[in-house]
Amino acid sequence: MIKDKIYKLKKAKNSNMLPSDLSGSLDDSLLEDTFVFIDAGFLSKLSRYFGKGKYLVYDIIKFSEIISRKQNLKCDKIFYYTSPPYQSNNPSTEEKSRKDKYDKFMKKLSEKGNFILREGRCQKIVELGGKPKFTQKGVDTLMTIDLMSVPIKFPNIKKIILLACDSDFVPAIKELREFGLKIILYTYFTKRRDTNFSRSTHLMNVVSRYVKLTGEDFSNAKLEENKMDEQKLK
Repeated sequence: MIKDKIYKLKKAKNSNMLPSDLSGSLDDSLLEDTFVFIDAGFLSKLSRYFGKGKYLVYDIIKFSEIISRKQNLKCDKIFYYTSPPYQSNNPSTEEKSRKDKYDKFMKKLSEKGNFILREGRCQKIVELGGKPKFTQKGVDTLMTIDLMSVPIKFPNIKKIILLACDSDFVPAIKELREFGLKIILYTYFTKRRDTNFSRSTHLMNVVSRYVKLTGEDFSNAKLEENKMDEQKLK
């Protein structure tokens, strides 16, 4: 089994990065509660990257619980930020089908008491040559609002797990640390130029600890066979 790699930047001003205890030996009743904040766009791209062009199929609830437990924390709530599939003014059959599958999947996830869905919107941009490009809008703002509400609405939560790679969250993280919260970042970066995973030193400098995600984190959270057709995360 490959252990998570815990990183500390050589020139980072932040000196609070601690080694991770991956033993998972504590009983759940003894673990401290945490919230997991997920940038679904980032995790989707990473899933496809590890799947070599194909999206990995996995259980997002189990995924969140496993990475929480690796930090000796208990996943109390999952905040999931995404946007519904693009729908044109006169949706095509394919667009309707994609939206219907998305709605059914999100409804099933939302039935879980600890899963909180936050939706932005999907914007279509036609690039030169007529190739469409789809981007999420409003997702970062929703996550920032929820992050900043934690010390006010949930004062018992002292540690937060964030799955992201966007430096736009740096101001919010700095403010949360002023409230005494510790932010554990799960992210990914590579030196390869043909990927979207560049190293965000600015983001890594402000968190309490960061962990580089691996393909094993996804494979450890495989779906049960009878649920494979019902849940497909992209």
